[in-house]
Amino acid sequence: MRIVVICPHFAPDTAPTGTVMTRIVAELADRGHELHVVTSLPWYREHAVEDGWTGRLVRRQTTDWGSISRIHPFPAADKANLLRRAIAFIAFSIIAVPVALTAGGRPRRVDAVLAMSPPLTLGGVGALVARLRSGRAVFNIQDVFPDAAVRTGAITNRRVIAAAERLERLTYRLSDTVTVLSEDLRDNVSAKMPAERRDDVAVIANFVDTDLITPGPRDNAYRREHDLSGTVAMYAGNVGFSQSLDTVIEAARQLDDITFVINGDGAARERLEHQADGLPNVRFVGYQAPDRLAEVLAAADIHLVPLRAGLGSVSVPSKTYTALAAARPVIAAVDPGTAIDRLVTDTACGICVAPDDTEALVGALRELAGDPERQRRLGESGRAWAVDHASPAAVGEAYERVLSRRPVNPRSSR
Repeated sequence: MRIVVICPHFAPDTAPTGTVMTRIVAELADRGHELHVVTSLPWYREHAVEDGWTGRLVRRQTTDWGSISRIHPFPAADKANLLRRAIAFIAFSIIAVPVALTAGGRPRRVDAVLAMSPPLTLGGVGALVARLRSGRAVFNIQDVFPDAAVRTGAITNRRVIAAAERLERLTYRLSDTVTVLSEDLRDNVSAKMPAERRDDVAVIANFVDTDLITPGPRDNAYRREHDLSGTVAMYAGNVGFSQSLDTVIEAARQLDDITFVINGDGAARERLEHQADGLPNVRFVGYQAPDRLAEVLAAADIHLVPLRAGLGSVSVPSKTYTALAAARPVIAAVDPGTAIDRLVTDTACGICVAPDDTEALVGALRELAGDPERQRRLGESGRAWAVDHASPAAVGEAYERVLSRRPVNPRSSR
């Protein structure tokens, strides 16, 4: 197949969604497909285009499996400025249309276009490019927008919410298939589609690279570099508004015998650092190079997966999978009955507590921190699940099936 991929991040960018799409492309390339990626210049780490990539609006390169076209992302220095970020997404999406139409040579037909959200605007770009290039439109949802932003309070303007919801539903209708990460997300998305289209929502969980992320010693260079000792509880991921990290800071106030590490950057970090001021057992560490991920994860005794109440049906924290691959137990503060709650409970790889509940989090930490043998057992269970069920090869095969599926709806005929 000839496939166009439209995504906000791609290697060497360090965003989690970029890591996901980079590996999906690699798996599809290994299966012999031709791929043309349309993405942004690397910018995620500092919310500014990285050195060596500036000076051009669009950069193109040829690869062994196709090509990569990189567009200036117009990044906002103020990560909390949602209006500025929305304008940047729209500008990026507008430029992505002609770039995607010519990716791989014009006017060549493609078999499929795979577009990733967020941002939601790329779904419309993917559908338009698929229609104009006579291909199949597949829309990959990592977080359901605008639901996640509304439930965190990031968006409160009713007109903005209504406009985003109309765009969301239109994009679903224009796509031949929508892929989501869990059954919860499928229920959410399916409810917004016509009844006859609900079978067009497919669940494909994100993968974890169990060859790259392997169990390692807790006493490693990362621990020494950041002066970590005793029991370490870590949050490793985006420091944003969807994560109830304020409960982690409050837990640290009550558990001075545990060191808490927040490893990552994001719009909420500055506020959290202010909240943690004066707490000697809290460390903030910026994003690390991808080749250090296994080492970073191994440095923790317990990994934290906090998600604000109400977000379990619209978001699936991928950090859970990496913690399991590292053979470390997790404490997940998530909505009961949602994907991560079921995963942690069914695989016996950690403890689940109610979201936004500091006392429940403190209780789980006390229970697990004092039992190294239980930590080991839970970590081993998680590692076994990750190896058996979340391999990149299995995920690549699932995307191949979706991308090669023939359109069955009259509106999808090209």
